[in-house]
Amino acid sequence: MRNLVQPSNEVPGLQRISSCCAAPGTTDESAANPLPPPPPLAKRAAMKVLLIGSGGREHALAWKLAQSPLLTRLFAAPGNPGIGTVAELVALDPADHAAVIAFCTSESIDLVVVGPEVPLVAGIADDLAAAGIRVFGPSRAAAQLEGSKGYTKDLCAEARIPTAAYRRFTSAGPAKAYVGDRGAPIVVKADGLAAGKGVTVAETVDEAHAAIDACFEGALGTAGAEVVVEEFLAGEEASFFALSDGVTVIPFGTAQDHKRVGEGDTGPNTGGMGAYSPAPIVTPALAARVMDEIIRPTVSTMAKRDAPFRGVLYAGLMITAEGPKLIEYNVRFGDPETQVLMPRLDSDLLALLAAVADGRLAEMSPRWSDDAALTVVMAAEGYPGSHAKGSPIGGLDAAATIHGATVFQAGTALRDGRLVAHGGRVLNVTARGDSIAQAQERAYEAAAKIVWPEGFYRRDIGWRAIGRVVAG
Repeated sequence: MRNLVQPSNEVPGLQRISSCCAAPGTTDESAANPLPPPPPLAKRAAMKVLLIGSGGREHALAWKLAQSPLLTRLFAAPGNPGIGTVAELVALDPADHAAVIAFCTSESIDLVVVGPEVPLVAGIADDLAAAGIRVFGPSRAAAQLEGSKGYTKDLCAEARIPTAAYRRFTSAGPAKAYVGDRGAPIVVKADGLAAGKGVTVAETVDEAHAAIDACFEGALGTAGAEVVVEEFLAGEEASFFALSDGVTVIPFGTAQDHKRVGEGDTGPNTGGMGAYSPAPIVTPALAARVMDEIIRPTVSTMAKRDAPFRGVLYAGLMITAEGPKLIEYNVRFGDPETQVLMPRLDSDLLALLAAVADGRLAEMSPRWSDDAALTVVMAAEGYPGSHAKGSPIGGLDAAATIHGATVFQAGTALRDGRLVAHGGRVLNVTARGDSIAQAQERAYEAAAKIVWPEGFYRRDIGWRAIGRVVAG
């Protein structure tokens, strides 16, 4: 990445951080003040894309978008040093919708791809669409599926989607009384966005009460102003993805995440310490049930609510003895699941995202490699608690020499031309293989070549899937 910062002459207050190469795009339209849609992207001679985000998920998306023959130029805002190897970095604040729109207008952006959930819940897709700019990502109304856990639970009740029994509360007393009646284990969730810290799987009533108090006493800000208390579900978790253009919905891969910080799935929850794809527990028959019982009813109900869902729907599932049940929805690609989905995707990602934005998803059929992929998250010591920033990282080039390996950067920065840690989850060491076991072997071989004494990683990513194979 060229370490160059220069002011833009086109958009006031904008700095462009230059780097290298290309990218793709697509769209979503606003319910408010709808404008005539621009011509379908597939018919355009050149496609410029702006990718919003700065993490490992966005690096994986940029890496895949840059492979598209439809792409002529790829920008990323704000990006990170890894993303800067395949895209031109722009110092835009995703929360400043006016600045994003000004940049898209000045650069004639064909498609904006939104990575994180916060801008979507804040309505960036609506504002871009109102300005006549195509965007891949749901409207503010549709993003409530992630922005409010209570909204999603009520939708499940309305559409008879299998999920845990629940109640919503706006004060601590009734919530604690409900916990007392139900007993433990039980799950306490902050209703709003809490950066992955809003869910407590309480093993005791006292632990549940403490989680309720933390929410209503402001530990999670406005996210905890309302609480959902729900039944504890026993089973195995899986991540299921689907693309929707508001009418057509198609499956888009499976994965399995490792949320706990410690080996053997112990310790506190994190944003994810690793993942693999596909998830062996999601058989073709089970996938069909998920589509019929969970995904399609959701998309249909959202359309009836005049909030058509356009984008990627990420269902966190619990596979119980009774079948699949919805734990929660995310309205964007998962992290670190995207890092194992993109290496397995044989189709043109840009073409798929454009089809979603244009309402042409019925024409598409994603193709997937038979290979498996596995990613190992390297995190800063102390994560998910307090951790230092600025420690130097080396060996990424050596890691990339391992067959099938790719290192996606998440929480990194450049300091005096050297790569340093700049977050909790810092690197995603990813590898493909003809089985999850082979992908695991290659990923750990690559991770061993990275020189970062201040980092750590779990050594058992994929244990459940590999154990299932060993057990026959």
